[in-house]
Parts: sequence; C-alpha cells; structure tokens
Amino acid sequence: MRWTLKAEPDSGQVASLAAQLGVEEIIAKLLVQRGITTFEEARAFFRPSLDELHDPWLMKDMEKAVIRIEKAIEAGENILVYGDYDVDGTTAVSLVSSYLMEDYQQVATYIPDRYNEGYGVSYQGIDFAEDNDISLIIALDCGIKAIDKVAYAREKGIDFVICDHHRPGAQVPDAVAVLDPKQEDCNYPYKELCGCGVGFKLIQALGSRKGQTLSHFMRYLDLVAVAIAADIVPVTGENRILAYHGMKVLNSAPRAGFKAFTAQKKGELTLTDAVFTIAPRINAAGRMKHGQHAVNLLTETDQNIAFALAEDIDAYNTDRRALDEEITKNALEQIRENREEERKTTVVYNEMWHKGVIGIVASRLTETYYRPTLVFTKSGDKLAASARSVKGFDVYNALEACSDHIEQFGGHKYAAGLTLLEQQYEAFKQRFEEVVTQTIDPDLLTPEIQVDARMDLEDITPKFYRILKQFAPFGPGNLSPVFMSEDLRDTGRSRQVGQDGSHLKVSVTQNGSPAIDGIGFSLGEKLEIIKNKRSFAAVYAIDENEWQGRVNLQLKVKDLK
Repeated sequence: MRWTLKAEPDSGQVASLAAQLGVEEIIAKLLVQRGITTFEEARAFFRPSLDELHDPWLMKDMEKAVIRIEKAIEAGENILVYGDYDVDGTTAVSLVSSYLMEDYQQVATYIPDRYNEGYGVSYQGIDFAEDNDISLIIALDCGIKAIDKVAYAREKGIDFVICDHHRPGAQVPDAVAVLDPKQEDCNYPYKELCGCGVGFKLIQALGSRKGQTLSHFMRYLDLVAVAIAADIVPVTGENRILAYHGMKVLNSAPRAGFKAFTAQKKGELTLTDAVFTIAPRINAAGRMKHGQHAVNLLTETDQNIAFALAEDIDAYNTDRRALDEEITKNALEQIRENREEERKTTVVYNEMWHKGVIGIVASRLTETYYRPTLVFTKSGDKLAASARSVKGFDVYNALEACSDHIEQFGGHKYAAGLTLLEQQYEAFKQRFEEVVTQTIDPDLLTPEIQVDARMDLEDITPKFYRILKQFAPFGPGNLSPVFMSEDLRDTGRSRQVGQDGSHLKVSVTQNGSPAIDGIGFSLGEKLEIIKNKRSFAAVYAIDENEWQGRVNLQLKVKDLK
C-alpha cells in the first residue's frame, strides 16, 4: 500500500471557514479539501436541497423526448420501457414505468436476457415491440451506441427515446431524442448522472408539464439512491442531493421491494448498505435468472408479494456467491499456472465460466493483483468479457486503443464490457498488454490509500464524529475521510480474530491517551508489526461499534506500518 497524504489546503481559507462555521480546524480542512470554502457552500453540502437540482429542460433533446411521450399517450400508443439488466437499468425501468402508469396503463417493461441477448438494446427486444404493436421504446441506461438497432426499429415504424449516461461514440443513434449529459453538445450542467438519474430527469420534465412539484417525485428517490450507490458514480453535485434525499426515503418510507431486503437491518441504512446489501441481490436476478424479476420486485406494492419475490431473489444471490467463489478460485489458479504476475494486465478465459458473475470475478482479481483486468467466457459464437480497472487508469480508453480486435464494447473509466471473436482473443490479449504497459503510470499498480489529514487519538470525540457523519452520503468524489496517526502503541489487548485469524482487532494508545479499539479486516498478519509495544502508524476511518447495547467509537483500520 502507498500512503499519500493529501496536499495541505490554504491555511487562511481553513481558518476563515472554521471561524464562520464555529467548527474545529480539522473539520474546516476536510471541507476545503472538498472544494467547500464559504458558509453558503458548507450549508449546501451539509443540507442538500432538492431546490438546487438542475432544470431538466437544460438537457439536450429533453423537449423532443417529452413531446414524443405526450403524443404517444394522447394517441393511445403502446409504450415499452426498456433497460439493462443491472441495478442501474432495472431501477430506471422501475422508476419510469411506475411514473407513466400513474396515469396511463398501456406501458410494458422489457429487460434483455443477459445470455440470449446480451447488454443493451437487442434486435429481439425490438421484435418483441413489433409483435406487441408497440410504437415507442424508452431505452434507459443503454442505447447510446445502438445505431444499427435504432435504424432497425425505425424501419418497423418504432421510435426510440434514449436515456443513457455512457460515453457516446463518434455518432449517436438516429432516435427521436437522445438524453445523455455526456454528449459534447449537451449543456446540462452535471455530467455524472447514472442511467436512473437521467430517467428521473425525464419524469421531472414530464411532471412539470402537469404542474407537479418535486414533492410528487420523492417516492421515486429510493430507486435513484440505490442506482447511484450501485453504479459507483461520483456522489457530488446533483448525485449527492439525489442520494441524500433518496436515503431518507429508503429509511422512512421505502418501497415494498427494498423493505423486503432490509427488514432485518438494525439502525439507519447508509449508501454503503445499498452497495453491499441491496445491489448484489438486485444484480443476482439478472445474473442468475432474469432481470425482469428485479423489476417485478421493485414495482410491487403488496408487501407480502414483495417478501415472496425477495425470497426468490435471495436464493439467486446465494447461488451467485457460490459460483463467484468457485470461478475466482479457478481464475487465480490459471494466473498462477501461466505465471502472469509479471504482466501489467490480468486477462483470463474459460469457456465454461458463468457469464453472470465474470464482472464480480474481475473485481476480485483486480483486488488481488491490482492490474487492469479482463475476465472472458464463451457467449454464443463469440467471447464476452467484463473489464475492471485500478484507480487512476481509464480502461475504456485502453479498450478503444484495441478496437481493431474487438467486435463491440462500452462502459466507463473503471468498468466496461466487450465482445470479440474467439480467433481474436490472443491478438487482443497481447495488444491490451502493450497498450496498458505503454500508458499506465507504474505507481498506479500499487494500491494507494489517500489520507485526508493527520490526527491525534485524543481529538476523536463524540462531537467530532457527529459532525463527520454529516459528510455522508459517502461515495466516489466524497469518500469517508481517512486519517493517519503516528507513534501508536498496542495496549497488549490486540489480537487476531475471525475463524482463520485473518482479521486484526486492535486496542491502541498514543502518548498516554485513553485506549481506543479498532478493527482491520484482512490485516491479521500485521499483528507482528505492533507486538511488544513497538511504535507504529495507522491509517483509518472512524465509525461506531455497537456491542451489547453500548455504542463506542472505533478505528476502521486500513493499513499499519
């Protein structure tokens, strides 16, 4: 691990902000690091307001989209709400279809089969629309590269409204409207919405024509918050406002489907809970069975039916975990056998691997070897892969440089998907290694912990933590603050914990300060570093630990040296 202490912010700005807010300088320092330098900016950060959401009409083609949907409703056309099979896609489909069906019933939903159709808009989906006399498809979280598919639909008299957030190619589809803030000629002020977020802007615009205010849309914000969490988009700007209010809905009045997943959870749900508790289950539907199961759950209003649907999806998630563990083990063996540790990339392939979990396996391999990673499997007569990257390296750009060997690809900076012909695999693998080797900063191949500030243990107080909690919701662009303390000593109570002793429970003091406990997951082997009251340093976040009804502050240790 590389420990990188963030640059010291301007001391004058820190002192001024601390005085304006009446807080300790370390709090002001954390705010200035996040670009917050005035009282007003701090107020907006700590109390995100729905009034500060951007006008949806600023998005390119919004008027065209709204007019076409209104025309469909007036004419009694059948509308198909189409979305990808992951969390972002299924929440977006649930959101837009539920909203339209408040007043209009001729709405169907469609999630492509992960295995028979693959990612994004499919010819089968368009044929389904034709067979069911559907003349308008609203595509969510996909479609920005579906040039041929949209042309195919147009030949059949079917219009498309595309709501996407992925990077466009050189050409966009000839749809009635293309909503995607990442288009170069789109003047929408915030570029980092997820697919469900773009869907939310669409219903916001549709509702504004009916005189509906933001209070009408509150019920949909739990879907948006879960999509933001799962799609790992920055929790900044508009996403922060949507996530903040969405988590309030998730905690106070969640839809039946979410309630079924979280009924056993004690205390307040956080965005992290959405990532690790809700998202894997929704994803499991598309990975193991069909993404439509997730939409059925998320649009269900009867709590008893929702509990039954959630039980089925829980079973899919259990199966997914077993597969994920087995394939990860096989992939690690393949890497060791081929001695690929010296490469700058990790690329593995087995035609029998389950396509539904290769993305998770790619993430696990990236954690293990910390290299841009691709996991391939057979998909029909082609190979399909999920790509994951390391912090700071744009895997989408790397794939673009290998496009001669790729049939199709799409995605983001840190996660992408692609297909290629089997005979191209070896040439692609070699080219990908060359591109990454030529373009990656070698430092990026060592995991980095960015440290916000040095901290003395005696300054970790309940009041400090109460303010720190208000920095949430945490996520990319607003990560939970990480601190570093030096000259720490074990009290003698630190020990390895967990079935195999792989975790580290610590009890530490600093210069005679009261002891504070901490937990370091997967740090069990570092017990040797701190034995015999040797001086050491730690990087950590701060959280609460509840045990037998008592709540205490603890260190969530990330590394020790």
